[in-house]
Amino acid sequence: MENIKLIIDSSSNMKSDPDHNVEVVPLTISFGGKDYIDDQNLNIREFLNDMNQNQIAGKTTCPSIQAWLNALEGTEKAIIITMTSGMSGTFSSALQAKTMYEEKHPTSQIIVVDSRSAGPELTIVLHGIEKMIQGDIRFVDLEEVIAKFRMRTHLLFILQSLHNLSLNGRVSPVAAKVAGLLKINLIGTASKEGKLEPLTKARGMKKAIRELLKYMKDDNYHGGEVIIDHCENEKDAEIIKDKILAEYPDAQVTIRPMRGLCSFYAEEGGIMVGFHE
Repeated sequence: MENIKLIIDSSSNMKSDPDHNVEVVPLTISFGGKDYIDDQNLNIREFLNDMNQNQIAGKTTCPSIQAWLNALEGTEKAIIITMTSGMSGTFSSALQAKTMYEEKHPTSQIIVVDSRSAGPELTIVLHGIEKMIQGDIRFVDLEEVIAKFRMRTHLLFILQSLHNLSLNGRVSPVAAKVAGLLKINLIGTASKEGKLEPLTKARGMKKAIRELLKYMKDDNYHGGEVIIDHCENEKDAEIIKDKILAEYPDAQVTIRPMRGLCSFYAEEGGIMVGFHE
C-alpha cells in the first residue's frame, strides 16, 4: 500500500521515528505551577523528582487541534491512534483535526482510532496497523480490520504508588497511604469502555506479578507480541519478561521506559503491559 503516515500521542511511550513514518504528538502535564511537554526532550528523572515533591493535584492537557494538523501537514493518507476517549479529549481533538484537514485537502483520507487504552497497548495497535498496510488491504477497509484487531489487544498494569491518583481524586488519600505502608500494589486493566479499572490488590511485587500473569491468561494470551513499559523499574519488567518467555519462548517481548504521561499516572515502580493475544 502507498505511503501512509502513522501518528500517535505520547501516552504510547513512543518516540517519533521518521524512518518508519511515525510521528508522536505530545500531551502536556502540569503541576507545581510548571508545564511539562511530553516529548523526547523531557528529562524523566527530573520530572519524577519534581512530581515526588508535589503535593497538589496536577492535570494533563491533550494535544491541540493545531498540533494534530501540524503532524498531518503534507500527507495524503494518515492513521492517527489516540489514548482512550474515556479519559482524555485527545481522540476528540484528533477527530476535529481530521475533519478540518479533509475539508482543506479533499483528496486526503484520515482514519482516527480510539485505542480505548493507554501506554503500550497503543504501540501494539500501531504494530498491527504497520503489518496491515504492508499487506494488500484497501485503505477504505482498514478501519474495520483495525477494529477487529483491537478486540484482541489488552492492557494490564501494576501500580506501587497511589500518591498521584489520590491527589487527583481517583482514590482516597487514606487508602493511598495505607497501600504505601503495607506495600500493597494495585493490579488493573483498560476496560472495553476505555476506562482504567482496578482488578485486584496484591501485597508485595512477587504476588502482584503472579496476579498480572494470571490475568494475561484470562485475557486469552497465547504468545502474541508483548510490550512492558516501566517507570524506573526495569528489574520487575525483566522478571515479567522471563516468566512470559519461559512459557512462550517464541513470543516477542519488548521492555521500554515510560515517558511523561504514563509516569505521571503509574508513578515510580509502575508497570504497564500491552499485549496481543
